[in-house]
Amino acid sequence: MAEPKEDETGTGEETEVERAVSNNLGVVIHFFLSALAVLLLAAAAIAAYDTVIREFPALWQRQDEYVVLQRIIETILLVAIAAEFALLLLFHRMSAAVEVVVFVIARKTVSPEITALDLLLCAAAIAGLIILRFHYLPGKTT
Repeated sequence: MAEPKEDETGTGEETEVERAVSNNLGVVIHFFLSALAVLLLAAAAIAAYDTVIREFPALWQRQDEYVVLQRIIETILLVAIAAEFALLLLFHRMSAAVEVVVFVIARKTVSPEITALDLLLCAAAIAGLIILRFHYLPGKTT
């Protein structure tokens, strides 16, 4: 077997400096993504609290309950998107990415401006993503 030339890209062992930079950069990136995930979860918790305090009492007031309920559902789905996105930042799982997309599509279906075709396409997309999540992604799905 012929030995690779020294000047070829990607051959040979990495130097100690390259290894140190790679390890330290990986730690910094992981710490940065973890900090972003914590900030995102804190914002989601604040939004959930704000929804419970401000939006839920509006259901009992003399208003259009449908509009209030729609706003509550949109906010809850937005909090769910934030939480799933934080999981994606922390663990880099494909299943978390699929769940984020499912929540985004579900939030789109709540909009009153959605057409029947949009609703049908959203339902088909959610069904396809659920099938993908449970049948084609490796690992534990429950």
